[in-house]
Amino acid sequence: MKKIVVLILILVINIGYTQDKKDTKVLEKLKDTENLFSHEDSTFYKKLDSVKFQFHHEVSTIDSLWINELINSPLNDTLRYSLEDDEFFISELKELPTELLKQRLEELDSKTPFNISYNPQLEQIIKSYLAKRKPVFSVIMERARFYFPMFEEHLDKYNIPLELKYLAIVESALKPTAKSRVGATGLWQFMYQTGVLYNLNISSYVDERSDPIRATEAACKYLSTLYKIYNDWDLALAAYNSGPGNVNKAIRRAGGSRNFWNIRNYLPRETAGYVPAFYATMYIFKYANEHNIKARENTITRFETDTIQIKRQITFEQINETLNVDIEILKFLNPQYKLDIIPYVKNKNYVLTLPTKHVGNFVSNEKLIYAYVDYQESKREKALPQYLEVKDQITYKVRKGDYLGRIANKYKVSVSNLKRWNNLKSNNLRIGQRLKIYSNNVNVAATSKSTSTKAKEVPKGDYNTYIVKSGDSLWTIAQKYANVSVTNIKEWNNIWSAKSLKPGTKLKIFSK
Repeated sequence: MKKIVVLILILVINIGYTQDKKDTKVLEKLKDTENLFSHEDSTFYKKLDSVKFQFHHEVSTIDSLWINELINSPLNDTLRYSLEDDEFFISELKELPTELLKQRLEELDSKTPFNISYNPQLEQIIKSYLAKRKPVFSVIMERARFYFPMFEEHLDKYNIPLELKYLAIVESALKPTAKSRVGATGLWQFMYQTGVLYNLNISSYVDERSDPIRATEAACKYLSTLYKIYNDWDLALAAYNSGPGNVNKAIRRAGGSRNFWNIRNYLPRETAGYVPAFYATMYIFKYANEHNIKARENTITRFETDTIQIKRQITFEQINETLNVDIEILKFLNPQYKLDIIPYVKNKNYVLTLPTKHVGNFVSNEKLIYAYVDYQESKREKALPQYLEVKDQITYKVRKGDYLGRIANKYKVSVSNLKRWNNLKSNNLRIGQRLKIYSNNVNVAATSKSTSTKAKEVPKGDYNTYIVKSGDSLWTIAQKYANVSVTNIKEWNNIWSAKSLKPGTKLKIFSK
């Protein structure tokens, strides 16, 4: 095959540029362009000025027309939780009278499959929200404009009451990257095992519990299953929060009653307040107008976005450099990618979500963008992390002599992940403490359990003391001694992080 030399220009594009006669945008010249060569089959550009970024004006016009159609359609009325300045507001209530609240709750109850009856606890929650959380609800309503249309589409698909869209507010305040103190993650707050049960995969790059679409699909399946068990949405909600086991125990302790308000006192404290919080949130959204609560403006709507099936690994930074899409927008639209990198894995449908106006530019210039990515990767000094899927969770019991570095090394995970999975604020461990570990190396660790549970003993005998100097690394120190490796120094001195290697630190170096 003939060698074809490719000269790649760094793509720095402003999307809002003026269209030229040839429907193309000439890119800026690169410095040091003689270094940008590839030997792959591609188009050969003899002059820098000949590389052009394609812009299909007519297709972009069609995109704009369709978005305008959606904005002006009745569908958009269901998306808008903000009120226009010239719209009528009912004057703000200094106090929500109990009788008025009872009437409104009765009206809600008549229109939903939930048992929304007045009680003093529910009144207290609603009034607390109105007194303290109006600004918070303005932010949440802004997010709702983006997520609720997608929620409603999936809820309708599973014949689930559309009001259950409010459940994601109670769970996560509509933050797809939200993580609870016990590790529940995403808009719908799935624990690891429940996520796996509903096909939400977790890898070193991707946490599908934070994928809005996949997590919503999983939540609908889970809620449908719970409703089939209890035939009651209040109990299904309680089970979603604390598990069917706790709900079943509460039913028994309440003498067999299957009414939420009768079993409420027998539920875990968090769950006892969970369903009322759902009702209070539903009330706030239904009567936001009456309480003068409106969404913040200027949020992107979901129909202004589209997805692209990627054909090779690409980073948010590279997308920003080629399409000039703000990285914060990329994070908002693609929250499932933990490292701001979209991996390419065979048989995995990882997609990139972009504002529609950028999708056309990506598709029109896909080969050029990937060529740029290839060039960037060829210059990378440090390889990107290996893609690993989390296959299982184990519980590890801390033994005498254990420390985070040794445990992390044993299971081929990072210390930072160990601390995050177990909500550890420091590196201190206690004997008997149980740690959750998600690792591909569970079987390897299990087979070696009987033979390698004891830590390697520190050698006995004479040793040299090395005092760390500024600029030292474990590798440069190891080079100063014969037959001494970086691993030796780590094991002899209980050092498993470069952060521990500070000037003045004294290291033991044993003779081998």
